[in-house]
Amino acid sequence: MNLTTILSNFNIDTLNEMQIASIEAISKPNDVILISPTGTGKTLAFLLPLLQLMKPGKAYSQVLVVVPTRELAQQIEQVFKKMSTGFKVNCCYGGHAVKIEKNNLLHPPALLIGTPGRIAFHIGNENINLKEVHTLILDEFDKSLEAGFDEEMSYIIGKLEGLQKRILTSATDLTEIPAFVGLQRPVELNFSSQKKVDTQHLKLKVVRANGMEKLDALLLLIGRLGGESKIVFCNHRDAVDRISEQLHELGVEHGFYHGGLEQIDREKTLIKLRNGSTKLLITTDLAARGLDIPEIEAIIHYQLPVTEDIMIHRNGRTARMNAIGTAYFLLEEKDHLPKFLSITPENFPLPLKFIKPKPCEWKTIYIAAGKKDKINKMDVVGMLLQKGKLLKEELGKIEVLDHSVYAAIKSYKIDSTLALIRNEKIKNRKIKMGIAS
Repeated sequence: MNLTTILSNFNIDTLNEMQIASIEAISKPNDVILISPTGTGKTLAFLLPLLQLMKPGKAYSQVLVVVPTRELAQQIEQVFKKMSTGFKVNCCYGGHAVKIEKNNLLHPPALLIGTPGRIAFHIGNENINLKEVHTLILDEFDKSLEAGFDEEMSYIIGKLEGLQKRILTSATDLTEIPAFVGLQRPVELNFSSQKKVDTQHLKLKVVRANGMEKLDALLLLIGRLGGESKIVFCNHRDAVDRISEQLHELGVEHGFYHGGLEQIDREKTLIKLRNGSTKLLITTDLAARGLDIPEIEAIIHYQLPVTEDIMIHRNGRTARMNAIGTAYFLLEEKDHLPKFLSITPENFPLPLKFIKPKPCEWKTIYIAAGKKDKINKMDVVGMLLQKGKLLKEELGKIEVLDHSVYAAIKSYKIDSTLALIRNEKIKNRKIKMGIAS
């Protein structure tokens, strides 16, 4: 498959400077360090050149990608599948059923993606043999180090007897690379200069909560931004929960996301954000990087970022790929803008009264069966269009997981569609369906 065909799957005409440089560097016989901010397309930058390094028809894993979070593992898997290369790919991470992963690994994937702990677990239990892996990618390596995965990564690398190439990616400059990585004459591609504020595309504004509670000011700001897609960043989980409770009381549609939630709940939240059923996400910095999140119009720093890197990662969720976006800094009277902010934001006035945002035009239905039940996207499309009487434009994004499917449907058709398909079968099976909570 040629490059043009692959890019067409992503509705991309041309690669950016970083991606072109990465393909050239990775294609040569050397190790590579790629430093580039969140949202610049690093995943395609390292996946595309792999196609020159992988050989079809081999009954062993050839490339291993190690990532710090399960969400990033899933994202890379989805991108590789969308490339439609013909190579098998599998994903391993904590919170995923070990039994399913063991069954998948009986026929080794050409590309294996996983978190350090889960990959180390499978090696220790002899569920995988990585002796033939020739290329290792440590994606978001800086974040893996921050999370304390040194021991697991060292153990994994020690098992890669046939390793020929190492690729490290990071969103921030790496001050020191541990010896266990074993880098040899690496070529460094540093695009970190792109992290500087792009005032042409990213607008910075300050919102002052003068004479009112900060949470009340946030609600006024959310109301004023209306239907714009937006992420509210907090430093702590309890702040996320507190804001979410208040929004729930006001009947404002939103999602919330932090490390204290069950994996399936985090997954559902991101699915709804991707398919337009949610336009507002309240989160910690867990969602600042390494997640498959669509273009966001506004970022709100409810609690100020403690470092410049955190601010860059948060702001990187908007104004991506030449789109326009705005980052709002919400300040109480005693607060000051971060010292590392080189540009003074313009003041953004708040309305006097809260205006409840309109409901989203999409809602998500849940189907309690998925890939492991031999159900694919076309099965769901056929049922919803034929039996659910939907028009093509009334059916949105569909995501098929191992044991469930989530499909976006226009809000005004959700009730009638569910009534029509309530007793329908998929693959001759009666399956539970309903509105995703």
